[in-house]
Amino acid sequence: QVQLVESGGGLVQPGGSLRLSCAASGSIFSINAMGWYRQAPGKQRELVAIITSGGSTNYADSVKGRFTISRDNAKNTVSLQMNSLKPEDTAVYYCNANIRMVVSGLHDYWGQGTQVTVSS
Repeated sequence: QVQLVESGGGLVQPGGSLRLSCAASGSIFSINAMGWYRQAPGKQRELVAIITSGGSTNYADSVKGRFTISRDNAKNTVSLQMNSLKPEDTAVYYCNANIRMVVSGLHDYWGQGTQVTVSS
């Protein structure tokens, strides 16, 4: 019922910046928290940042001060501005949203993932 479409990944040099975006579509009644997760090769998927419907945010310690999460409730989108990127930020980044659908109710949904590679 829900589709999360991500964009903005790519290759960037250390110290560079990228902006990831995720748009939700479908028979959406409301969206609660939205967030970004990442998974590097050989590692578990980890939380990067979360933003609530009211705009409260939480960040992983490893990205605090470098990444900024934001959302546009009218457009059902969430973005992640990534600055001062490091090689250890290299991972597949996934959009996540807790969404109440018109018919089927409340569920977590995931985007397809977008590759971010930080390398010189």
